[in-house]
Amino acid sequence: MTTPRYDLIVFGATSFVGQILVRYFVQHLSCSSKPILWAMAGRSEPKLQRVRNAITGAEDIPIIVADASDEAALRRMCEEAKVVISTVGPYALHGETLVKCCAETGTDYCDLAGELPWIRLMISRYEKTARKSGARIVSCCGFDSIPFDLGVAYLQKQAKERFGVTCSAVKMRLKAAKGGASGGTVASIINVVKEATFNADMRRELANHYSLCPDGHGFTIRQPETRFAVYDQDFQSWTAPFIMAALNTRVVHRTNALLGHAYGNYFLYDEAVMTGHGLKGRWAAMTLVAGLTSFFAGAAIKPARWIMQKFLLPEPGEGPSPKAQENGFYDLRFKGWTVDGKEIQVKVTGDRDPGYGSTARMLGQAGLSLACDIERSECGGGFWTPASIFDERMFDRLKHFAGLKFEVTG
Repeated sequence: MTTPRYDLIVFGATSFVGQILVRYFVQHLSCSSKPILWAMAGRSEPKLQRVRNAITGAEDIPIIVADASDEAALRRMCEEAKVVISTVGPYALHGETLVKCCAETGTDYCDLAGELPWIRLMISRYEKTARKSGARIVSCCGFDSIPFDLGVAYLQKQAKERFGVTCSAVKMRLKAAKGGASGGTVASIINVVKEATFNADMRRELANHYSLCPDGHGFTIRQPETRFAVYDQDFQSWTAPFIMAALNTRVVHRTNALLGHAYGNYFLYDEAVMTGHGLKGRWAAMTLVAGLTSFFAGAAIKPARWIMQKFLLPEPGEGPSPKAQENGFYDLRFKGWTVDGKEIQVKVTGDRDPGYGSTARMLGQAGLSLACDIERSECGGGFWTPASIFDERMFDRLKHFAGLKFEVTG
């Protein structure tokens, strides 16, 4: 393998998140003590040029033209990069060829995919290839699932230091969040619902809490799951289902497996949204349940799906304004219990819109950590989760450059 020309290539630089990431890199890397050579990539040179021209300080960033379906062009691009960061979704429609090329060329890769069946399919098809080539493939490097996967890892580290053992059960509750949705994310969710509607195997896979775990993982304990409005005594709040739990919980269990069952063979983990106390909290939880049910029902029915996409939901390429991204935030609360009942509480917060302002910065730091922090001798090729590959250096990156805080609160 020849020495890569670039440390990083942002593939999908003209997408909504891609543009945020390019702007972030222009601002952040100009202050970096270590020179980072990076490039923008996408299928349209005119669009790439427009993005570059619209960002002050981006005038000299190299441009690489490659279409998500052009394997030869993607392979050439991968051969020039240490790490490729992909923002091109829905990944089930546009992502596989790039993963294949990275796995075959030994190029590290990260993305913000939240499409559980696609991630599982990529593992089954390219894990052996990535292990052989040394490529480190890391999906879920945005709001889903870095704050959750690393939040659990942080809690377990603190528990081990405090109690001498990790927690056998952890709950995550979303206390508060403010932010908007982009058309790309909505398109990804709708694509998963549409495929699952006609695919019984996919529905079974989506119901399997261990679907991302490697073969022979040995986990058998039934996992808790919030499906309705439920009062949670541990958090003194009504709760409702969390739309991202279906992915985050699977990522956390894969982390446990990849770390050699570090959280135990009978580890329990679940996620939900806190809606408050009393009748108001109960009504809010019931309203959220009804809204989620209506959304998924509509996404599964073709005429309703067309109406939603045409008139109600953002188009691909659309998303929250820069001001909305800056004014957004999120507050996650974790509680863990050891087998003998000792309890620890952790808080994880972010100071930007979770889906875009914060996601772009987390994704960027994931790419930089792969390029600059983690040597091949430390971690070999394969499909990793954020918490199974990133270490204290990533926590420092998130704290200093991505606006996240991890703290023990009890």
